[in-house]
Amino acid sequence: MEAFLTLENGMAFKGTGFGDEHDTACEVVFNSAMCGYTELLTDPSYAGQGVVMAYPLIGNYGICYDDAESVRPWLSAFIVHSLSDAASNFRADVDLDTFLKDNRIPGMQGIDTRALTKVLREKGTMRGVITYGHCESTDGLKEKAAAYDIGSPVERVSCKGTSVYGDGCVKVALMDYGVKNNIMRSLVKRGCTVKRFPYDASFEEVRSFSPDGIMLSNGPGDPKDCVKSIKELKRMYASGIPVFAICLGHQLMALANGCDTYKLKYGHRGINHPVKSLAENRVYITSQNHGYVVDGKTVDPSVAQVSFISMNDGSIEGLRYKNGRVFSTQFHPEASPGPLDTGFLFDKFMDLMGGGRI
Repeated sequence: MEAFLTLENGMAFKGTGFGDEHDTACEVVFNSAMCGYTELLTDPSYAGQGVVMAYPLIGNYGICYDDAESVRPWLSAFIVHSLSDAASNFRADVDLDTFLKDNRIPGMQGIDTRALTKVLREKGTMRGVITYGHCESTDGLKEKAAAYDIGSPVERVSCKGTSVYGDGCVKVALMDYGVKNNIMRSLVKRGCTVKRFPYDASFEEVRSFSPDGIMLSNGPGDPKDCVKSIKELKRMYASGIPVFAICLGHQLMALANGCDTYKLKYGHRGINHPVKSLAENRVYITSQNHGYVVDGKTVDPSVAQVSFISMNDGSIEGLRYKNGRVFSTQFHPEASPGPLDTGFLFDKFMDLMGGGRI
């Protein structure tokens, strides 16, 4: 069917539908990656968002379930320029169109996604409405887009109960705000037993596991909405237990220690983002997916110091806390976007817990 995307500023784009063709509202964001769409689709951090792929051809290697970062896709819509009609990959389990149909995710193709990306870069992230087979009045669709509320995405994507991964000698309590599978895999392969807790688990519940360390995961939405989690993180920080925080977890730990956060104009989403380690004076290529960052002007130097910065816009990409037991990154060190990856940060976490390393 014909498909129409209408942004809250009234701009409209016409294309063709694929996947599960049903009308939807979403927050429209773009990703600059040329590959990795299986991991993107199943990343819980995209909950409530319609993702625009800036690279034109998507779907050519199909979907491999082994590469999935969670049990299902969480985004609200997937927008591409050209959908490949062939899944040319011996590992592919299913093609992209079928995968979206099976999971009731609407797709849209045939629009100039680079032009749309330029609009989002210049105007900033916007809400939008995708309709199929019909196009209502622009004013009506603008109102629907502007009224869209992402709700409470962390509550939606977090686990509902605890579960355990691995059987190593180092015990890690994982706070699930929308965790990616590779975070668990990165810990398990280093000899950890990982117990996964829901986002709203209390410090008493976590402490009853007697963890050697606490991992704070990535996740979707505005960190300031996670009021209960921030309250519990203050207690976790005060406990002296080693903590490693990634993405949303990084923002929540900063808020728990008196920092502020703000929303970026169009976010960082892609697998080619350079960050600089201030201690090493060295640049790493990183995978990123976030719309909010910690405000550097609010970081108290007696509490924490900046460890990584973005080479694109200078925003904070990592903090090292002065208690010596807590550190965090805005980027995803469990991912592998370049030849000099940042997986060594998991080894640093292992050292803090007194465990081994691979």
